[in-house]
Amino acid sequence: MSRLTIEASTPLCLLQDAGRFGVRHLGVTQGGALDWRSMSWANWLLGNCLDAPVIEITLGGFSVVAEDDCLLALAGADLGAQIDGQTLASWRSFKLSKGQRLQFTQPLLGARAYLAAPGGFAAPKVLGSTATVVREELGGLDGMGRALAKGASLSYSGEAPLLVRELPREHVPNFKLDAPLELVLGAQIGEFSGQSLYDAFNSVWTLDSRADRMGIRLLGTALQYQGKPMISEGIPLGAVQVPPDGQPIVLLNDRQTIGGYPRLGALTPLALARLAQCLPGVKVRLKPVVQDVAHREHVEYLRRFLNS
Repeated sequence: MSRLTIEASTPLCLLQDAGRFGVRHLGVTQGGALDWRSMSWANWLLGNCLDAPVIEITLGGFSVVAEDDCLLALAGADLGAQIDGQTLASWRSFKLSKGQRLQFTQPLLGARAYLAAPGGFAAPKVLGSTATVVREELGGLDGMGRALAKGASLSYSGEAPLLVRELPREHVPNFKLDAPLELVLGAQIGEFSGQSLYDAFNSVWTLDSRADRMGIRLLGTALQYQGKPMISEGIPLGAVQVPPDGQPIVLLNDRQTIGGYPRLGALTPLALARLAQCLPGVKVRLKPVVQDVAHREHVEYLRRFLNS
């Protein structure tokens, strides 16, 4: 079993996998990597299962020292990664020799990087997943939902590939892409005023600094809901709720399981992955899409992992 020792970390650096499923009826949220594309590609680079446990590093401030020679993989944001002071590019596997330090400094492009190890990092499964949800005290290295801390040991026991690997350029997501976030229309869409529907899909929204793994608030023209008060109902990943102040909130992996605010709909999985790499203050647009189109695009993207 190979090990890495954490030299520096922040409350935003977490062990994640694809999340928990089949437990929302118990009030347990999904959790998991916010940018599922980057997590999956990091694992793909090592030949892992695409949902193997990885380290989600948000905004930098994280460093580890190798206790053994190892082969790791990095995907996602450019957080100024360095090995002993030498720049390390993302979207590739790489060798880290015993005693070398891997450090993430600050965001240069994107917000979240994903570090993978052969076979995935070792941690106990809680309700079928190692995903860390701090609020619910579930997952992580000890199963108690704690963020990664200085002095902790990361271990893995998978067999490392013989050669380093780089993601083909055509598969590397473009974090500079100014494309609208696609949204599958929801059940309450007809209860918003006509002007609000126009504003929702023809205005620019600013990502608020009030954001975490539960959700991101969008700042812009207030939307007006005209329907009757709602009874709380289940909330899907990516749901765009509109509270009484009219400022939408995109609900993410650590969201509550039920809620009573009306919804415009829900962002597609690909839109959520792009949103996960956006920093506060970024401008975004919303684009309506029907479910069949969103599903087809998602399936076509998943085929890339099989055909690469």
